[in-house]
Amino acid sequence: MSPLRRPGIAAGTLLLTFAVAGCSGMGRTAVGTVIYETEGERVIKVSNPGVNGCHKLAPPGAHRVQNVTLIDMIMYTTPNCAGPRSAYIGTTLFDNIAPQSPTWRSYTFVH
Repeated sequence: MSPLRRPGIAAGTLLLTFAVAGCSGMGRTAVGTVIYETEGERVIKVSNPGVNGCHKLAPPGAHRVQNVTLIDMIMYTTPNCAGPRSAYIGTTLFDNIAPQSPTWRSYTFVH
């Protein structure tokens, strides 16, 4: 190995170490947008939501949800991401609830 390449390799290794250390503290996000529509025709967009935990929707809930993220999601009719009534929405797909059905109140990501 030539003596001129060693400083370049050392500098590259150092930069890579800083890049990995800088990104490791960042929370993982579902790259993209979750778009939902409330009963009052109000459209809400959530950009790059975190993939961990339960995400509550604005009251009174949503009757239409569009998943424009890179991760599949599960919708719930309860505000705590629990209960038997749920729907799986794949990436880049959407879901409309049937008339007279409870609105979607929360969601989680499948990861």
